[in-house]
Amino acid sequence: MANKNRLFLLDAYALIFRGYYAFIKNPRINSKGLDTSAILGFMNSLIDVIKRESPDHLAVAFDRGGSELRLELFPEYKANRDETPEAIKIAVPYIKQILEAMHIPIVEVSGFEADDLIGTLAKQAEKENFEVYMVTPDKDYAQLVSENIFMYRPARMGNGIEIWGVDQVKEKFEVEYPEQVIDFLGMMGDAVDNIPGLPGVGEKTAKKFIKEYGTMENLLAHTHELKGKMKENIEANKEKGLLSKKLATIILDCPVQFNEKDYVLECPDVEKSEALFIELEFRRMKEQFDKLFNKGKEAISTPTSSTPSSTASGTVDEQFSLFGDASDSTSTSTESYFGNLNTTNHVYQLCNSSMAIRLLIQNLLNQKSVCFDTETTGLDPFTAELVGIAFSFEKGTAFYVPVPENQEEAKALVQQFKPFFESENVEKIGQNLKYDIKILKQYDIEVKGPLFDTMIAHYLINPDMRHNMDVLAETYLKYTPQPIEELIGKKGKNQKTMRDIDVELVKEYAGEDADITFQLKENFAPQLVATHTQELFDKIEIPLVNVLADMETEGIRLDTDYLKTLSEGLSTDIKLLEQRIFLEAGEEFNLASPKQLGDILFEKLQIGGPKPKKTKTGQYATGEEILSELASKHEIVRDILDWRQMNKLQSTYVDALPDQVNPKTNRVHTEYMQAVAATGRLSSNNPNLQNIPIRTERGRQVRKAFVARDENYVLLAADYSQIELRIIAALSQEPNMIESFQRGEDIHRSTAAKVFNVALEEVTKEQRSHAKTVNFGIIYGVSAFGLSNQTNLTRSESKELIDAYYATYPKLRSYIASQIDFAREHGYVQTILGRRRYLKDIHSHNAVVKGAAERNAVNAPIQGSAADIIKIAMININKKLKEENWKSKMLLQVHDELVFDAHKEELEALKTMVKAEMESAFTLDVPLIVDLGTGDNWLEAH
Repeated sequence: MANKNRLFLLDAYALIFRGYYAFIKNPRINSKGLDTSAILGFMNSLIDVIKRESPDHLAVAFDRGGSELRLELFPEYKANRDETPEAIKIAVPYIKQILEAMHIPIVEVSGFEADDLIGTLAKQAEKENFEVYMVTPDKDYAQLVSENIFMYRPARMGNGIEIWGVDQVKEKFEVEYPEQVIDFLGMMGDAVDNIPGLPGVGEKTAKKFIKEYGTMENLLAHTHELKGKMKENIEANKEKGLLSKKLATIILDCPVQFNEKDYVLECPDVEKSEALFIELEFRRMKEQFDKLFNKGKEAISTPTSSTPSSTASGTVDEQFSLFGDASDSTSTSTESYFGNLNTTNHVYQLCNSSMAIRLLIQNLLNQKSVCFDTETTGLDPFTAELVGIAFSFEKGTAFYVPVPENQEEAKALVQQFKPFFESENVEKIGQNLKYDIKILKQYDIEVKGPLFDTMIAHYLINPDMRHNMDVLAETYLKYTPQPIEELIGKKGKNQKTMRDIDVELVKEYAGEDADITFQLKENFAPQLVATHTQELFDKIEIPLVNVLADMETEGIRLDTDYLKTLSEGLSTDIKLLEQRIFLEAGEEFNLASPKQLGDILFEKLQIGGPKPKKTKTGQYATGEEILSELASKHEIVRDILDWRQMNKLQSTYVDALPDQVNPKTNRVHTEYMQAVAATGRLSSNNPNLQNIPIRTERGRQVRKAFVARDENYVLLAADYSQIELRIIAALSQEPNMIESFQRGEDIHRSTAAKVFNVALEEVTKEQRSHAKTVNFGIIYGVSAFGLSNQTNLTRSESKELIDAYYATYPKLRSYIASQIDFAREHGYVQTILGRRRYLKDIHSHNAVVKGAAERNAVNAPIQGSAADIIKIAMININKKLKEENWKSKMLLQVHDELVFDAHKEELEALKTMVKAEMESAFTLDVPLIVDLGTGDNWLEAH
């Protein structure tokens, strides 16, 4: 075996789709707005195979036009598949160009699918004494596995690569030989490919039949041995079973011919390949590619072993970041497309004498704009110490001031820079300035004057792209900054701090950060004007930086003893619920195992009909969305959802929150992120306060743990009442809705009265509830199906309710249509203050993708406007609290709510001021109303 040549055959579309969906929650969008997720995903799989396995021979197979033979047999074959996402259609030509530049053969034949081409080539190559590895996540290929043909399943979701030989196929499918996989697939069918299978036969039953009868034909010849409904179903669908087996059979006589010389993995055209990587803006791909292919021919042509390694593992992000590892970015190339410290002229000066520091401060005070960057011993601003500060106000130039370890000396040195930091005349530039501002607060420095945060600027210019400095530098300056790991090492117990590093090295690193950030500011300033986001930047996002820094520094007190008691109660409730679920199931099983849970619900209890939804791995789908739809059908489903919710609540909040109390302040300091949500909403982290569940009693109890500072304070919660509905009323100019708000009516009761044609005082609790569901659902494009799932209404009743709703508010429907039309024409929608949400999928041919973009066209301006309004209120309130020296402090922002530590002596005045500022933050055609509440804890206040 060791002497055999090895051929690797890649299923292009299987890997492309896999790459695309691996990034679905965080798509890779470049500066041109191109979604490169599918290209990056495929390329990382390809390069990983080459890097890990050093194959002798390799080719990539593509589908072209689908399978003519299968469509002749069954015209509905693959008919229920969604249209290919736009990003994948765009990706394929790029991938083919890269493969051509890499001299990798492309195999495609009109009318044949990739698995047929790969199957044909694999069997031909096997006869020529080749060991063949079919690189694909698609389980259907298991039918081809033999002594010399293997499935090579790429790493995913924390699992290493998998090599399936004959033994692995026999074990996984419970068959005697791999060809029986065809019978297995034919019996159970395939929802993805629309292969019908035998009615009522799932994975478990198919395996049972294979054990008993061996083949589809033998099963069909012995249906008299079956019983009941199963016998009826199979006897009535014998032809369908035989057809399904044919559809599942990979064709082995396609018009392709394996020629050993054509499939040799050659050295690529590096220049052409790298030109494509640069065009696509792939981070470090050029350097990594160069490193892989310029080591000499032996790196490619000499196998490391005769059998591929199956020990590698990693998360999706790790596996799909082969070219993005900052710690391994050094290139062996003598030339680099990206500049770096070694190839770019620069002058970074060390200022470590009193004379040099004095001259630097004078120079700083004479500038219009200065970029500064702090170097610290860690990321926690309450425990990190300053190691140094870098300044830059001219491209290629920077000054670095080291800060001594002795904290008294450090404070004295930093205080010398107080005139600069607190100057109202000098603009301060930074990347993620909030962190630097919080660090300097620990040294009694307030950063004042105009600010320019490059991260926030780019967030407004291109909200869908990533905003970290490395990405920005490489995209806009064609420059690769030095990775911090080169100085302090990788994360772990042996990682150093900046204090341990030679000052000359820190000077270069810190000087580069300040220099590059200064250059990015010069690049982004005109782009803010071009994208019409300058006013949003100046009046909302930048003033908010200091507001959030103040709130994060303040933090909030936590009652850890209460959380301990709550956790004990939850543990008891979880145990009782588990026993009830086991009783309902008739047996004990692992509730946390999706496979075991699926077998109980869909095999044993037969919940959800004859064809329950399955995942791509063939397991029953047991996600929250699936179970929520089935909750009304069986009590066990409702109990499982409760069990999951309680476990998540306990692990994510009740047990985790005490560990997030800062030992120095004894308070919890959540971090607000301005540059994450494309809608403009703030998100919070460590802890995430936005996701504390408040619709359940147990979830609400978590808020009870957030308490006032001490006996002299209470918590004040100020919440915008139905702000999104007020905004949509104003934006749509819907007169009936505007009048209801202007009269101060309960909008849900008012809507119910109009829709159900009853007097306001006669509206029932159920009618108001239905109206409320529609009121909020309309913003998110609720359908009759969706509404019926959220209420006890039938689908036809839901449709009637929606139709009556639009008849009541006719302008709302025309507003929704106009928003979608605007998005189609301009490619974006915007909030009342001009915040843009770009919608690249608004013209997609994929109905699902296009529908999502259309819903965003409607709800993004509403959500974004609500976000803009509360940000204005926060800025104005914070200004008053500081200028008027209030003892009360603003602590939290969660959705449409602000929470304050209110000093009891100031409580009434604070209520008046907060309500006035929030309600006057922006003028609409409907009044903004704020509800206030107070209490010793957040639950009481809310």
